[in-house]
Amino acid sequence: MAGHSKWAGIKHKKAIVDARRGKLFTKLARAITVAAKEGGGDPDGNPALALAIQKAKDASMPKDNIERAIARGTGAGTDADALETVVYEGYGPGGVAMLVEAVTDNRNRTGAEIRHLFSKHGGNLGEPGSVAYLFDKTGTILVDAERYSEDDLLPAIEAGAQDIAVDDDVYEVLTDPADVASVRQALEDAGIEIQSAEIAQRPKSTVPLDEEGARKVLKLIDALEDNDDVDTVHANYDVSADVMEAIAG
Repeated sequence: MAGHSKWAGIKHKKAIVDARRGKLFTKLARAITVAAKEGGGDPDGNPALALAIQKAKDASMPKDNIERAIARGTGAGTDADALETVVYEGYGPGGVAMLVEAVTDNRNRTGAEIRHLFSKHGGNLGEPGSVAYLFDKTGTILVDAERYSEDDLLPAIEAGAQDIAVDDDVYEVLTDPADVASVRQALEDAGIEIQSAEIAQRPKSTVPLDEEGARKVLKLIDALEDNDDVDTVHANYDVSADVMEAIAG
């Protein structure tokens, strides 16, 4: 029975991993479809599509899935017209400002679900423009600061990066949103391994949280990210390393 229980546990864990991967692939495919729909199917002339494709590749999404998603966006499918990008704005626990980027085929359904999640977890959904001014849209490339020096990142500056910031053990290479793909390519050509590259909403200021506040905000973010239509959640909270260790423990 012990062996059977162990095998059942392994199958259960694999099912969870597969389900999460399936949900991630669905979200990535929708982002590719919308990017192709809005800017065309050529990634060389569509930075948003190039970034969406790269994120899919980083997640080991099969090439066929990527190509089908592009085809849907450029008119080879029937569901692309129904998809649209929507940004929801609100405040989480502790007055943390939040931007929620979603891709949906039913704005009313998604809006109601997002409003319910905010309310359930101690936040409130705001009107358009209520928190967007607190963020700047910025290309953000993360590089391991323990493995590389700032000198190693000079190719990024030469390729058009605006700044390099250090956050704990990670370098944040900041770019104009249109330049994130070319700067990433310059770093990779120089042999630099990239942790992630995306267009993020970077907060102009942050709200420090204690352990209780951080737990509440992270619980809301987890709930939002678990929604099928939600692509990315941005928030302007600041949590110390000690608090994160306490939460992780």
